[in-house]
Amino acid sequence: MAPTPVATPVVRFDTVGSTNEAALAQVGGAAPCWFVAGRQTGGRGRRGRPWASEPGNLYASLLLVDAAPAARQPELCFVAALALYDAVRAVTGIDPLRIGLKWPNDVMIDGAKLAGILLEGTVAPGGRAATVIGFGVNCAHHPADTPYPTTDLAAAGYPTDPPALFAALDAAMAARLAEWARGAGFAATRDAWLRRASGLGKAMTARLGSREVAGVFEALDFSGAMVLRRSDGVRETISAGDVFPTPAAPV
Repeated sequence: MAPTPVATPVVRFDTVGSTNEAALAQVGGAAPCWFVAGRQTGGRGRRGRPWASEPGNLYASLLLVDAAPAARQPELCFVAALALYDAVRAVTGIDPLRIGLKWPNDVMIDGAKLAGILLEGTVAPGGRAATVIGFGVNCAHHPADTPYPTTDLAAAGYPTDPPALFAALDAAMAARLAEWARGAGFAATRDAWLRRASGLGKAMTARLGSREVAGVFEALDFSGAMVLRRSDGVRETISAGDVFPTPAAPV
């Protein structure tokens, strides 16, 4: 079957170690550009964790160069999360009550993780900032041996062809990047993310290296950091970390 057409240039692989690594290796080439694989042998999640990469899922990385001033680059995680949310809804028509975003950029269905997004920054020739945004989307398979619930689109009742999802993602990324406007439109991006947030107003626990912070997810600040209101009333700002719903206390 011929690949579904997309507007952005694409480099395709049957198998590759990691689409992010492939993109980083071509940072001096044309951008924007997608790097897409049917299978990865060395897929990675945040903090270097392995990412299961069976055939039948979507593995795609977008290389952007000089997308915004360096200080605004971290906001791309919210842009990417919104684009993937839009793409999944466009292809599946899933009820918006079943799908949401977990801070900062996990796409969730029925409270289980559907996809991971990994951003990596580097410097392009000429000193320009470059960002690679890697998407791993569980279309047909999901890992079972994880410390948190996971799912895939087929298991959720929406069998999805990865090329069709990729075409929708390409269009959605273009639209969300235009809305973000190199960071000038982050207020609109932030508001859109909050409208789709999973866990807003609920008890969450952030794991920050050797310590944990528990509180109610109250807001995003204007940089995109999570604001947790602890039980002592203090508001703590979380800029990086792993966030999970706080288990309910036993009755």
